[in-house]
Amino acid sequence: MDELLLQQARTLISLALEEDLGPRGDITSAAITPLRSHITGHFLIKADGVIAGLEIAELVFQTVDTSIQCERLAQDGDRVKPGDIVMNVAGPATELLIAERTALNFLCRLSGIASITRTYADLLAGTKARLLDTRKTTPGWRVLDKYAVRCGGGYNHRMGLYDMVLIKDNHIVAAGSITAAVEKCRSYLRERQFSALIEVEAKNRAEVQEALDLAVDRIMLDNMSLALMKSCVRLVDGRIPLEASGNINLSTIRAVAETGVDLISCGRLTHSAPILDISLDLLP
Repeated sequence: MDELLLQQARTLISLALEEDLGPRGDITSAAITPLRSHITGHFLIKADGVIAGLEIAELVFQTVDTSIQCERLAQDGDRVKPGDIVMNVAGPATELLIAERTALNFLCRLSGIASITRTYADLLAGTKARLLDTRKTTPGWRVLDKYAVRCGGGYNHRMGLYDMVLIKDNHIVAAGSITAAVEKCRSYLRERQFSALIEVEAKNRAEVQEALDLAVDRIMLDNMSLALMKSCVRLVDGRIPLEASGNINLSTIRAVAETGVDLISCGRLTHSAPILDISLDLLP
């Protein structure tokens, strides 16, 4: 797990623990568990899916108490099923209980994203299309959300507004045309002496032709019908990668892939993923 991801996780963990503990701490656990009592437990999978975020869950426990021991029994990206145990924990009872919900919040959410991503990615088997995420992530969680997408077999589109030029409909309106927008972006990059891929959103065949003539790096086919997508695939003929976007769900993604597009972006991977059901069961 790279340092950027761990750094972001530490920030979110601190915020999560602060909002959970408030000014008084865990008053229930403090009242019930004897001082210095030691307890063990395990993370139990309760639904089919893909696990993601085990190291982050471990980091939660370490943040609460460095004496807590964690033993990972699976790796991020592994498929899991009900009854699987993915991590054992042992340590002071009060501190384990303090960390329990925060650790589960991270693990269940990230595993949910990885699981739904895997479901979508499996539907692309036998096609050339690759599954991309979007910027429709929970604010502050983007690095983690996009990591979970990778665990599920998807790919990251762009991390933010800074690492790729994506000219969308409102940019085209502001610039006056696709051509003007592309020219302005190329001039901007030249003046600042850095490079970035340029992608243009197109809504019809004429806009695809305009973007094709400009030799941009990628063209996004936005909310097009299957017939129109097929027509654009034939027009471009492999010269520029084509990305399908809009109305992508479990019922439509296979047909979209079969039009011959190279990439399919889907906001549902991060904005609508249900959690994966996981529990932390303490052992008597």
